[in-house]
Amino acid sequence: MSALNIVLVHGAWHTGAEMEPTAALLRQAGHTVLCPTLAGNRPQDDRASTGLEDAAQSLCEALEASGLDNIRLVGHSYGGMVISRAADLMPQRLARLVYVNAFVPQPGECLNDMVPPHYVAMFDPMAQASGGAVMLPFPVWREAFINDGDMALAQSAFAVLNPQPYKTFTDSITLSQPMAACPIGKSYINCRMDTALPQALGWHPRLSERLGLFRYVECSGSHEVWFSDPAAIARAIEVAARD
Repeated sequence: MSALNIVLVHGAWHTGAEMEPTAALLRQAGHTVLCPTLAGNRPQDDRASTGLEDAAQSLCEALEASGLDNIRLVGHSYGGMVISRAADLMPQRLARLVYVNAFVPQPGECLNDMVPPHYVAMFDPMAQASGGAVMLPFPVWREAFINDGDMALAQSAFAVLNPQPYKTFTDSITLSQPMAACPIGKSYINCRMDTALPQALGWHPRLSERLGLFRYVECSGSHEVWFSDPAAIARAIEVAARD
């Protein structure tokens, strides 16, 4: 396989550091891989004021600073919102968008428009009580996000998460066209054990089909396969991003 330029874009509560085990395996295979941390998830960021556009602009700044072209932009979960906006802002640098159990917004949608009501009901009062930041309760993390890991892995992974600015979930995205009309190549990786969204409102096909024409790739593991099986998601990314 030819060497690729890959940028891994983390999901909510994460930083680029949590993508590094997967990135290391991709680098061993000869690819150039970057794992930026989005605005809103850095220690100094104001969780009350940082929104979706700030996160997208920070990604574009990282892409610009990298000097890379022909980039495979890989977004996990909330990262799907960010890579969708980045595709609108700097399409000339991108060769393919890869969504990993990620949100695919329509123009004007926010992330909360795509989640079940019980998540909104959980996060709304939490954000009001904590200055605009939200965290996953550990039982939700354990059972719905990292259900393929044992308790020790669930606890150690949970310990590295950071508060998420709720504005990134409630801000409407600015897109010039639906993602199905975006001319950049697109792939969707579906982790088969992912129950972060209920199956009745699942990632695939409900959200993946919004991409129009796309390459579908399956992977073992849960929503947090980055922790539980970096090798599996690395292999899936290679297939999803190869051309």
